[in-house]
Amino acid sequence: MFYHKLWRYKNMIFYAGMAYLLFFSINLLYSSIPDELYVVEGEKSDISLPVPVSIEKEEESLEVFSSTSQRVAELAERDYTLSCKFMDFIPVKEISVHVVEPEYVLPSGIPIGIYTKTQGILIIGTGKVASSDGLNYEPAYQLVKGGDYIISVNGKEILEKEELVNCIAESGGEPLILEILRDGRQVEMKITPVMDKEGTYKLGIWVRDDMAGVGTMTYVEENMSYGALGHPISDADTGSMLSSRDGKVYETSIVGIVKGENGIPGELTGVINYKDEYCIGTIRENTRTGIYGNLKKLPEEMPKKYMEIGMKQDIKKGKAYILSSLDGTLRKFEIQIDEIDYNSKEENKGILFHVTDNLLLQETGGIVQGMSGSPIIQDGKLIGAVTHVFISDASKGYGVFIEKMLEQ
Repeated sequence: MFYHKLWRYKNMIFYAGMAYLLFFSINLLYSSIPDELYVVEGEKSDISLPVPVSIEKEEESLEVFSSTSQRVAELAERDYTLSCKFMDFIPVKEISVHVVEPEYVLPSGIPIGIYTKTQGILIIGTGKVASSDGLNYEPAYQLVKGGDYIISVNGKEILEKEELVNCIAESGGEPLILEILRDGRQVEMKITPVMDKEGTYKLGIWVRDDMAGVGTMTYVEENMSYGALGHPISDADTGSMLSSRDGKVYETSIVGIVKGENGIPGELTGVINYKDEYCIGTIRENTRTGIYGNLKKLPEEMPKKYMEIGMKQDIKKGKAYILSSLDGTLRKFEIQIDEIDYNSKEENKGILFHVTDNLLLQETGGIVQGMSGSPIIQDGKLIGAVTHVFISDASKGYGVFIEKMLEQ
């Protein structure tokens, strides 16, 4: 009796283990298979998967993937769906496939100066006001938070810090109704200003209404639209993506390099001339995958040779290059692509790489702030852009798939 129960118990453990292994394998497959693919018309694209699966075109049972190294078949229609199956019968995932025309852009790698105004007044945080009665007050505490935007006061639209200061100064200590933009929602807050020791009314909030910095332009299309950075313009204090307006990009000169070290990110320091003659374009939008806009002229040092776009399934582990200008000269620096994540939770971290170029490692330690947006090139195609550096190891970084940027 005892041995019979023990045998049943072992069987239960065995089947539970097998079920877990199957579940784990299917989940690994699911995360390794892209949600969607762009396939260039007239070309075939390779994609490497960690475990063999079969993939069939829905309703026609046309097998187009067959093993670990698999191939997307050339099909006539513009959009279709592929059904992925594990062991030929367990459904795992569906892939949306879009057939597109070959696309060519001008790769850049040129540093640019970025300046933009915020859409409303960005709140950095709150603080205490030393009142005229000798006490400290924090009138905005737990009402507003870093990352909020003030868009109006008592129904009046506010665009500049000076306008906000004037509204508070003219309040006479009466409560103000602030219309706040928070996470895409508009909410109203009633806050009563406090008179400080100098007789000035204050709300006890730290604010910002503009942002400036240096980044790298990734590409320019034939119609003079461009993409840059590969990640959003974010506020350094709140970490939130900037809601921007009236942005412009300028010619800039790199005047110094702070070398990256373990635990300390480096940076390119540049000089931005805000005169109109140095303005080369406008910023249309700030997104999770970069900034986008239109140029009125090309930077003089930018190459004028168009390059084909490489889709994410064409990217291979191994040698690639980034284009970047550190001293006014545009150069290629060798990198090694280590991982390709088709379904990264963060849109701009699909490519994991490390720098192998000795010159770049000597000059910068690897990837530094300001190099974001540097084009990544493999097999003569533009496949992505540099987006992030590892704080713990400046030689390692992330990149965004170029097709993600071109979706904008």
